[in-house]
Amino acid sequence: MPVQSQTVELLARTKAFSLATIRFYSTLPKKTVAQILGRQLLRSATSVGAQYREAQRAKSIADFVSKTEGALQEVDETGYWLELIEDSGIGTSGATGVLRAEAQELLAIFVAITRKAKSTKLRN
Repeated sequence: MPVQSQTVELLARTKAFSLATIRFYSTLPKKTVAQILGRQLLRSATSVGAQYREAQRAKSIADFVSKTEGALQEVDETGYWLELIEDSGIGTSGATGVLRAEAQELLAIFVAITRKAKSTKLRN
């Protein structure tokens, strides 16, 4: 599991990602397609931080792995919705680009955290 300062930093970073996504969602057109895709994006992006916060209260390494894998799935899904929004022309690449870059970085972080926790689990 990550050390305390890294945990606090990642909790803050996932919250900032959620807030940035909320702000982005509020700029989307009010057309049906944009709102449907935007709600999917909003749900998955805000779930990343919630899943990681839950992981901090894990009862075991297996529980921690399960929660971080949940965050990993949500951040990957977030990237998908951002791609659809950008590729469909609903959102501009400038607006989605920053969120997509952060989603990719968070994805890499959660892959590393999950792998490390799994290797710890196997050694115990």
